[in-house]
Order: sequence, then structure tokens, then C-alpha cells
Amino acid sequence: MDQKLLDILVCPVTKGPLIYLKDKQELISKSARLAYPIRDGIPVLLEEEARTLSMEELDSLSQ
Repeated sequence: MDQKLLDILVCPVTKGPLIYLKDKQELISKSARLAYPIRDGIPVLLEEEARTLSMEELDSLSQ
């Protein structure tokens, strides 16, 4: 993912920042508790396509 693109992308639900997880190819919104997929290098920022994060996953992001 291009850093310039990451700098301007926000969560479509909360308008908050996103965290890029390269190994999982996901963009994480901690405030919405959602993980948006990145498919073929393109972020899919649709709430319907996102998966809900568990509390354990959220806790691991804080460490």
C-alpha cells in the first residue's frame, strides 16, 4: 500500500484513522471495530465487506 494513500484514507463509518496490517492485507478501524479487506492492492472500504474485530484482536493492536 502506498503511504500517501494510507495517509488520506479514513474509516467510512467513523471517519477515524485506519491501521494497515500488511500480513493480513487489511485496514483496521479500532473505533468501529472493523477490518476492511485489501483485494489486489485495492482497499474495499464498504461496511458490508468488513469483518468485525474481536476484543482479543483489538487488544493485540494496542500492544
